[in-house]
Amino acid sequence: MNATHTAVKRTANLSKSKPSMSGWILNSFFMLFSVACIIPILLVLSISFSDEETVAVNGYSLFPEKFSAYAYKFVLADYQTILQAYGVTVFVTVVGTLLGTLITAFYGYVLSRRDFKYRNVFAFIVFFTMLFNGGLVPWYITWTKLMHLNNTIWVLILPSALNAFYVIVMKSFFTSNIPDSLVESAKIDGAGEFRIFFSIVVHLAKPGLATIGLFLAIGYWNDWYNALIFVNDRSLMPVQYLLYQVQAKLDFLNSTQNLAQYKNELTQMVPSESARMALAMITIGPIVFAYPFFQRFFVKGLTVGAVKE
Repeated sequence: MNATHTAVKRTANLSKSKPSMSGWILNSFFMLFSVACIIPILLVLSISFSDEETVAVNGYSLFPEKFSAYAYKFVLADYQTILQAYGVTVFVTVVGTLLGTLITAFYGYVLSRRDFKYRNVFAFIVFFTMLFNGGLVPWYITWTKLMHLNNTIWVLILPSALNAFYVIVMKSFFTSNIPDSLVESAKIDGAGEFRIFFSIVVHLAKPGLATIGLFLAIGYWNDWYNALIFVNDRSLMPVQYLLYQVQAKLDFLNSTQNLAQYKNELTQMVPSESARMALAMITIGPIVFAYPFFQRFFVKGLTVGAVKE
């Protein structure tokens, strides 16, 4: 009882103690870094709610000089297309992240096992493809002529499901955090390879898997290039490619010389900068909540990784 009271008292004293000079420097640095990350988002939000003419005359500001929600009204006028694009993006992000994390974990785990017979062959494939690739044309022919996946939802998922750099990261994580003696002990107890992987290795590798999953989720959410190359069907258009198309159309309306005589009228009807920022705010919404979901696995992984040989 006295020991507990002493420990609580020490903890309270530590919480009241003043931070050191290095603590002040680090805290100040990360506070400034956080502010530098938040200011662009606030600026985009402010422009999206600003009047188009005010932005064109006075430039950008952190607070709307003249509030207007016309950009959101203009963008959401075709809300069915945006909702459909959102559905495609959410499906691609969820399925692609799960599939990519599983494939990366499988590949990284077998490369980390010294007793795997074809370890050098698979390691060569990873390193070689990370340094060299066949180029755009062979890549396009592979997915369209050989795999016949153009204009399908899978062409938005499979080309990005395996990344050589992520495989190396997971291989290094397994090598440094999963001891061989743990795998050998599980084998002695009669566990098979899949039982060892899913019941033991996956639980100990949650921090690494969460990191790879977060990278894949952000990559799938922001991807528009695969849709640009492989997709012509409008129903398969992801939200980032929709944003790309809308920006291209707005640039055309604001730059074409053929419509110069109607430019003043179009400027009043078609918002430019505010519409871009409104689309940006609409597209970044759901992915912002992905990091808190993965963060809890980071915290759990700090305690799960305590393995004694």
